[in-house]
Order: sequence, then C-alpha cells, then structure tokens
Amino acid sequence: MSEKYLAGIDIGTTGAKVAIFDLKGNIVSSGYREYTCIYLKPNWVDQDLKIMYRSAKEASKECLEKAAIDVLSIAAISISAQRSCTIFVDDSGKEIIPMISWQDGRTIAEVEAIGNIIGAEKYYSITGLPLGPAWILPKILWLQKNYPEIWKKTEKVIQLHDYFLKKLGSEEFVVDIPDSAFYGLWDTDNLTWSESLLDAFNLNSSKFSTPLPPGTVIGKLSAEASTDFGFKEGTTLCVGAGDQNSAVVGAGVVNEGDLSVSIGTGGIAIMLLDKPFRDPNMMNMITNHAITGKWQMEGLQNGAAGVFRWFRDEIALFSSNSNSIGKDNVYKTLDEIIKNTPAGSKGLLLLPYFAGAAAPRWNANARGTITGLTFAHDKACLARCFMEGITLEMKDIINSIINSGIRVTSAKLIGGAAKSGIWNQIQCDMYKMDVLTLKIPDAAVLGASIFAGVGAGLFNSISEGVSSMVVPDKKYTPGPDSEIYEKLYDIYVKAYQSLDKGKVFDSIVDFQSAY
Repeated sequence: MSEKYLAGIDIGTTGAKVAIFDLKGNIVSSGYREYTCIYLKPNWVDQDLKIMYRSAKEASKECLEKAAIDVLSIAAISISAQRSCTIFVDDSGKEIIPMISWQDGRTIAEVEAIGNIIGAEKYYSITGLPLGPAWILPKILWLQKNYPEIWKKTEKVIQLHDYFLKKLGSEEFVVDIPDSAFYGLWDTDNLTWSESLLDAFNLNSSKFSTPLPPGTVIGKLSAEASTDFGFKEGTTLCVGAGDQNSAVVGAGVVNEGDLSVSIGTGGIAIMLLDKPFRDPNMMNMITNHAITGKWQMEGLQNGAAGVFRWFRDEIALFSSNSNSIGKDNVYKTLDEIIKNTPAGSKGLLLLPYFAGAAAPRWNANARGTITGLTFAHDKACLARCFMEGITLEMKDIINSIINSGIRVTSAKLIGGAAKSGIWNQIQCDMYKMDVLTLKIPDAAVLGASIFAGVGAGLFNSISEGVSSMVVPDKKYTPGPDSEIYEKLYDIYVKAYQSLDKGKVFDSIVDFQSAY
C-alpha cells in the first residue's frame, strides 16, 4: 500500500500557508504568501478576498512544487481560517463588500446597543462571549443601520472558512461548529442557535452557514479548484475549523487541563474543558472545542505578533521580503539584535493595543503606547520591549484564566513567536511556568491536516490523529528574569489603569475620529 499524505490550508490574518504532512506529523513541504489588511479609518480593518484567494493558490502551487510526491497520494484536504470574519454575500454567493476582519472595532455603538437589549451577563451566559466588537452580530447591526440597501442584497452572512470551503468544492456554505460561536448568536452549551437572541435581533439562522463538526466530509475538490491549487480533482474535502480551534488540535490540547499559548498575528491562550463553564469575571470566552462535547476557555489578544510585524516593517525597517536579509532570516536577525539586551529592555514598556484591548480588559478604545523612552534606548531595546509588551498582555490573559478558578501549571507554545528561542524563554519567565514547544509550531495548518485525516478515515478520531501527528520539541523552565518580569507586569497594569481611568485612551480615539 502506497504512503498516504494529508494537506492543510491555513488562511490567516496576514498570510496563507499550505502544508503537506505524512501520518506521523512530519512536514513534507509547505508554501506561504503574505498579504495585508486594509485600514480605511482608525479602528476599521477590512480584507480583500480576491487577494487572499490568489495568495492561497500561490502558496499551494509552491507547496506542491517542493513536495516531490504524487498528488494522488494526498488523501484529503481541510482548512484552518481566521475566525469571526464577516462576509456578506448576495444570492450568487459573491461578496458584496470587503470582508470585515475580526480585528475591526468600528461597532462600538452596536456593542452598546446589544448590551442595552440583552444585558452583558445574559449575553455571556448564552454565548460564552463577553460583549465586544469582534463578533459578527455587531457587524450585522452596523450594516443594517448604515447601509440598509446592502443588507437587503445580503443572502447570507458567512465566515472565511465557509468561503474557502465553498471555493474548493463544497456545494453549500458550511461553518465548523466551533466557529459558529463567533456569530454571537450561538448557544455554546447546547451547540445550537439561540432562538432568544435570534428573536431579539429579528434574525433567522437560515441567513448563516450550516454548522457541521470538523472532519466531516463535505465533498470533493472541484475541477476549478484543482486547476487553481494544483491538488487532484476529486480529492476528499473536509470541514476544518477556525485557526485557533485548529491550532489547539495541532498543539495536542485534547485533554482537560491542557493549555496552549499562541502568539501569531493575533494571540490567544486556550484551556480545554470537559464540561461547560463560565468565567465568573466574564473576561474570557467559552467556545466549543473541535472535539464535539468538549469546550475551551479562551483569552483573546487582538494584536500579538501583528504588532511585532509592525515594528519589523516600520521601525526595524525591513520586511519579510527584504532582499538584504532574506525572507527566512528576518526574525533570526531580530533575535540577534536583542540577544544582549537585558530583561525589561532598560525600563522600556509597550502596551500593545494596536487593535484595541481584548481579554481581559475588553476596551476597544485602548491604543498602543510606548513609555519610558530615553536617549539610552536603542533599536535593540525597542525590539525586546515589543516582544515583552506582547507577552505582558498574554500574561494578563493567563492570570485572568487562573483568577477564574482554573489551575494552570504548564503551557504549549505555538504560533510564529514559538520559532524564536529568545521569545520562548521570555514567555517562560513571564508566565513563571514550564513551557513546551512543538516540532511543528505552525499548529493551525497541522490541525487542519488532522481533520483531513479524520475525514479520510485514516484516524478514527481527532484524538487519535493528535497521538499520531503532534510531536513535542523543547522544554523551557523559568529563570531569574521571572522576578524582573513580575515588577514589569506591575508597571504594565498601572500604566493601563492610569490611561484608562484618566480617559487618555478615550480622548485619543475622539481625536483620531475627528482628524
């Protein structure tokens, strides 16, 4: 019997990655293409689906060119995609306006309206989501109020996973069950639409994609998609999951108490739960795990490595396409820059709220801030302070999970930041716990491949796929810098509270809106 392979397609916030794996989790090849968001106004974040689709095609062709395997040996394909992206499509299935990103914060008024109609506590008790602008419901209300003529043309409201699955060959728009939560109308305890919320906002679930579990076979790769992506026409196509739900599977988070920490374009800490739960402080999301009948507590970070990418391009002044450094060496170069810079960056502090604050602060008006600058600081201090500031926000999230009553003792690090040994040690010291990296840090695309393996019948369950394909790499233990970071975290909290209570964030937002 010839060897079988699995393919994952990951459509992230700032890039598309396609990878092929064997059944032991060894990567055969991969391809990647970077793209950008559209920032028409402060706090508005859109994306062009045509550019994203073209990037995914190019990444796929690159991956297959490198693979040196027969495409007939690829048993199945599945998808990981950024979550809570809002796509309004007409009756032909074509998008009407650019996709609104999960990072978008234009819907502050609509979030307030939802709170007035339902109440924050009741809304959280049903959906497991704190009130905020990231979810799809506020975007629907925003469109209805500001562009009623576009709402009239809207046949369905779909997410990015659903869009790509249909482009690849699905006959209908299908959303994975975990992603259903991000409509903001989903009963996460009972895995169904909330009739009370639908009624409250005069919406019908027929307006949305059909929910199905990850790993469900949804069809075959179409002839058009075969031409575009290079995979064999008729290859089994499976329901995937949102990128973070896929990533926890790719990190092996399938047992209660497992914690993953992902610092990618956005960041997130996820703890697996065997039963429904609500954070008594309403700071963290409760969503459905990719394994039906399990849940996860999530602390969301809006900016994360996307903020570091901004530093890379705008301050460090080289990008991933820099000819002088080389595409694969950008972050290695930054590691070299900061390796002799002490913990705490000589007293430099970043509040990384470039896209507002999500968990645990939930303040859409929060803005990125650097404080402590002196003539003694150089580019290396800035680079390290960006790493540390992003990690301080993640520490804030992990503390909120612990404060909800859940015990956390160790974490698995995934996402782009996990490729940096220096950043891994910063995380370990900051969280004051052991952390483990994985052989495949790009866990989302690996998770998608595991879903493909389930759909193809190569694994009997997601857990079996994890046992076969997820391989640990390196363990880090906290060092003496932990005490420095405790002091820096205290300053971080005080800095946020001062800017918030002093209405500085609000005043900056008013100024940005006016000018």
